[in-house]
Amino acid sequence: MAASPYTVSDVMTHMAVAIGREASYKEIVELMHQWKVSAVPVLEGEGRVVGVVSEADLLPKEEFRQDDPELPGRPEEAASKANAVLAGDLMSSPAVTVHPGATLAEAARIMARKRVKRLPVVNDLGMLEGVVSRSDLLKVFLRPDEEIDEEIRSTVVAGLSPPEQVQFTVLDGVVTVRGPLRDRSLVPLLARAVRAVEGVVDVRMELA
Repeated sequence: MAASPYTVSDVMTHMAVAIGREASYKEIVELMHQWKVSAVPVLEGEGRVVGVVSEADLLPKEEFRQDDPELPGRPEEAASKANAVLAGDLMSSPAVTVHPGATLAEAARIMARKRVKRLPVVNDLGMLEGVVSRSDLLKVFLRPDEEIDEEIRSTVVAGLSPPEQVQFTVLDGVVTVRGPLRDRSLVPLLARAVRAVEGVVDVRMELA
């Protein structure tokens, strides 16, 4: 009964803004402002991702503008980045990345665990293929109710064996399941299968 999950490649931005190790501090700030991004991957060679420069990597320079970042008690990393002027010294490395075939749930877990807003998308060789952001992961909730309904009927309903006389309605991404269900053991399985459809906001079971 499982629906096919969307993958990162379905929602990522393929035209990724990136820089090299020698990019200057000001160039990075200007690029972020121009493209309205909060982080940029740092590339080496033919496009291998070696790090990421984020707003958090740039802020120590402002944070310690009137203080000496090398005073006792200051974090060593903050002091280093406050004095840095090139991407190679500013970047966080190794980069936190994700593969294009990863599910949206996997990408969301990586972002939450690593506390990042954007992930470079790399292939098996570590070459940049795009970037996925938090807002990209939310695109699935823009799916029309009709499209969600169609997927539920073609994947979830078609997978019920034996067939059950249940009905599905979708409104604003919330799926309501109604009708008689002879096999009560199917209730949690059915709810899980419906919830697995990308774009579903919630599942309400109203079964007799």
